[in-house]
This record gives sequence, structure tokens and C-alpha cells, in this order.
Amino acid sequence: MELDWAIAGAAIGVPLGALARSTVFRFSVPSGAPDRSACPSCCGPVSFWPAVRCGYCGGSFGRPGVLELVTAAVLALLLGRFGDSPQAIPFIFLGTLGVVLAAIDISVQRLPDRLVLPAFPLLISLLALAALSEHDGAGLVRALLRPGQLGGGDIKLAGLTGLALGWLGWPAVTITVFLSFSLCAVTSLVLLAARRVSLSSAVSFGPFLLGGALIAILVASH
Repeated sequence: MELDWAIAGAAIGVPLGALARSTVFRFSVPSGAPDRSACPSCCGPVSFWPAVRCGYCGGSFGRPGVLELVTAAVLALLLGRFGDSPQAIPFIFLGTLGVVLAAIDISVQRLPDRLVLPAFPLLISLLALAALSEHDGAGLVRALLRPGQLGGGDIKLAGLTGLALGWLGWPAVTITVFLSFSLCAVTSLVLLAARRVSLSSAVSFGPFLLGGALIAILVASH
């Protein structure tokens, strides 16, 4: 872990997390429902572009500080892991997007296609640039050959994270699968024991998949 780069990652993560607020607010609606387009405080229109606060009343989108702190923590870990390597860029992109998707999934159990699908070509492009910079064509081939088909939201997210994990190697993919299902199972059992959910309740899998991927990225060698 490179401390200087970890501090830089945290500094970058705070404004990125703040700018993600309006995106999380807009997409945190049930599947099939229209995006939120009005501020809950003043009913003013919400800009399509990332924003920290409502442009009309100054109201905050969501609970202040949460997205900023989580994004800062994730980017601190990732930049501390990769430092000044060109491959840090695609992982910063995936980490920031992962925080946004996890927040939406926790809120409404949804992983919006309009966020996940465009991320595929962008992540592939960033990995390709990293491969050119580091002369690592094998890593790019592993990423692109990572098996998986598009289906439900979790499957699409698995395909997206699989691109980055394939770059690091097959052990990273295996670790992610194991940790994702283990974390989900343990959490579900705890929630059942606490009577917070029932056997018929749906538990968002996206945050566990992203959490497992983050741990795998941090421990995998490349």
C-alpha cells in the first residue's frame, strides 16, 4: 500500500462522491419507473449533469457525507494498490461507478442498464490503453475472454467487474465469486436472525459482488 497515493485517492474520491449524488438520486427508483426529475424539497428540475446540490434551493441529494466518504475510502484503497501505474485509471473508474451502483442497489434493488451497459466499452478502452502503456497484451486478452453472458442486472454487473478481474488474472475472479456469495450468505443469515428480513425477502447482491471484487483487486497480484 502506497500511502501517498492512498491519500491522493481519498482526496479525489470526496469530490467524485459529491458529484455522484444527483446520479444516485435520479436513478434510485423502482425498475420501470421514470427517473426522478424534481428536487424533493422545492420540486425544481434536477439537471442531467452531475451535481452536488439542487440548483434552485440548494438542497442536498441524499444524506450528506455518505457517498463522499465511501468513494474516498474505495479510491484510497485502489490508488494505494496501483499507485502511478496506468492500470490505476480503469480501476478508479470501476471503483467510482461501483459506489454509485451499490448505493442505487441498496436503495431500490436495481442496477440500471443505462449506467452498466455504457461502462463496458469505456472500461475496455481504458484497459486497452493500460495494456498499450504497460505492453501487457495478455492481461487485456484475459479480461476480454472472461466468460459470462448478459442477463439480469447482477449478471451484467458480474460481466463488467469480470473485465477488470480478468485483467488481474483468474485467481481474482475465483476470489470474487467466493467472497461475494459468502458475504451475501452471512449477511442474510444475520438479517434473518435479527428479523430484519424474511425467507421471502430479496437481498441486493450487487453490493456484495462489488465488495468481493474490491477485496480481490486489493489482494490479487499482477
